[in-house]
Amino acid sequence: MTIKITMFSSAQKVAGQGVGSAYSELIRLLKTYLNNDFEICINDYHRTDISHYHTIDPQFYLSTFSPKRGRKIGYVHFLPETLQGSLKIPHLAQPLVAKYIISFYKRMDQIVVVNPSFIPKLTAYGIAPEKVTYIPNFVSQKEFYPVSEDQRQQIRQQLGLTASDFVVLGDGQVQKRKGVDDFYRLAQNNPQIQFIWAGGFSFGRLTDGYQHYQRLMQNAPHNMHFTGIVDRQKLNDYLNAADLFLLPSFDELFPMSVLEAFNTHTPVLLRDLQLYHDIIAGYYQPAENYQEMNQIIRHLWTNPADLLQLAQLAAAGADYYSEQHLSEIWRTFYLQQYNQKRG
Repeated sequence: MTIKITMFSSAQKVAGQGVGSAYSELIRLLKTYLNNDFEICINDYHRTDISHYHTIDPQFYLSTFSPKRGRKIGYVHFLPETLQGSLKIPHLAQPLVAKYIISFYKRMDQIVVVNPSFIPKLTAYGIAPEKVTYIPNFVSQKEFYPVSEDQRQQIRQQLGLTASDFVVLGDGQVQKRKGVDDFYRLAQNNPQIQFIWAGGFSFGRLTDGYQHYQRLMQNAPHNMHFTGIVDRQKLNDYLNAADLFLLPSFDELFPMSVLEAFNTHTPVLLRDLQLYHDIIAGYYQPAENYQEMNQIIRHLWTNPADLLQLAQLAAAGADYYSEQHLSEIWRTFYLQQYNQKRG
C-alpha cells in the first residue's frame, strides 16, 4: 500500500527565497527517488496519511483541526526572532505574529528543522524536543553543478566579465539580515575586485530597510552589480563564473545558497555563525567580521593555491549533502511517522 503524503505550501508564490527552494527540492527528490514509496499531493484537502506543512498560511492552520489531515508534520524555516531584519512588521503586531507562529508549530505532531540549533529554541517555546527532528537541506546536482573551464569563460564573457577578473558573488534577498551592507562596503574598498549580488526584494516594500537598499542599488560603485532576482539556471551560471562565494549573513538556518555553491565547487566564505558549526564546519572559510572578510578576500585574490583548497572543501561538502543520501533519510522519517499514525 502506497503512503499518501499531502504537501501544504505557498512558498513558490514568492520568488527568490530559500523556503521556496527547499520546498521545490524536496518535491523533486521524492518524485525522483521515492516515487514508488509515497503518493504526493499538493494543497489537497482530501483524507491523507501525512500532512506536511511548509508554510504557515492561516488556511493551513485551520486545516490542522480536520481529522482528514492524518499525521501532521511542520517544516520550521524560521522562528519569530529570525523574521526581524527580513520583514517590516509593525511593532504592535510583533507579539501577535510570534504567538501565531508558535501556535502553528504546536499544532504539529512532529517538527522538522534544518539546523539542530533550533531544537533548544523550540524547546524554550514549549515544544518537547522529542517532537523535533533534524533533517538538513540539499540541492539538485542536476540544477547546480560545476562546468568546464571553457564553459566557465564563455559564461563570464556573457556576463560581461573578463578572464582576469576576480569575482566575489553574494546571493539572497536584499535585506539587512543577509549582511548586504558589509558586502557593499567590501566592494567600495576593493575597487580592483568585482562584486555581484544575485537577488532582489522578494517581499517588495515589506522588506526591512527597503528604501535604504534601493538607494544602495541606485548608487552602487562601478565594481558592484545587483542582478535582481534570477532563476536557478542563471544562478548556476553566476556561481560557476565566481571565484569566491560570500554570504555575510548575520542570521541563517541552513542557507540553500551555500549548498548551491558547494555543488558548483565554488570556494565559500561565510560570517562565522555558531549555527554553521554543527552542519557545515570544515567545508568553508569562516570570518568573524567585516575586517576579516576584507583580509581573506584580498589574500585569496593573490593566493590561488589557497583558493583551490577551498574549492576542494566545497566539493566535499557537496558529496556529504547529496540528494541520494538525503532521500534515504526522508524515506526513513516518513515511514516512522506513518507507523506512529497507525499505532
